[in-house]
Amino acid sequence: MDSISTFLRHIAEQFAYTSWPEWLGVITGFACIYLAAKEKVLSWPVSIVSVLTYAWVFYDARMYGDMILQFYFLLTAFYGWFYWNRTTEQPQKAVTSLRLRDWVFAIISVSLLSVLLGLFLDHFTNSDVPYADGYCTAMSFVAQYLLTRKVLQNWVMWIIVDLCYIPLYIYKNLNLSAVFYAFLIVIAFKGYSDWKKTYVNQTS
Repeated sequence: MDSISTFLRHIAEQFAYTSWPEWLGVITGFACIYLAAKEKVLSWPVSIVSVLTYAWVFYDARMYGDMILQFYFLLTAFYGWFYWNRTTEQPQKAVTSLRLRDWVFAIISVSLLSVLLGLFLDHFTNSDVPYADGYCTAMSFVAQYLLTRKVLQNWVMWIIVDLCYIPLYIYKNLNLSAVFYAFLIVIAFKGYSDWKKTYVNQTS
């Protein structure tokens, strides 16, 4: 019992030292992912606040791949906002699904980008996690693009990358973000389930 209370006290102390930008990034990040899972356009303006905040958090933590990723997220947020809002014959953009060749292209893209980013971060920055940062960044690049296009499997990729981010954030002492990403896995499962129902209804 004492060990459990000591552990909880340790976690509480770590959260007490969490910076306000990380708190803001977590709160807005949680909101934008939840709204995306519900196919709400409001997800995109909320995500703009989140990515700008996290850009600073990652710069401070020397996670430069993820810092650069936030500016990519910023561009895709404006694109997603526009794409989801476009007037079509349908009341909202249809959910689509990856074909086998699309999966192959996605895997090759992630692999290539992971190596290139890892090498760049290893040789040109003072990052102490260049290849882990590079891999997570590459996965996030592809997953975010699929999200903007309302591709069902974006949630599968987010589940994988969120699982990878948790130990990375713990290592970098971004403990609140680690807890946040654990919750994101739950939301991603829910997002996949909801979008799958929508996709099946569209194609039946």
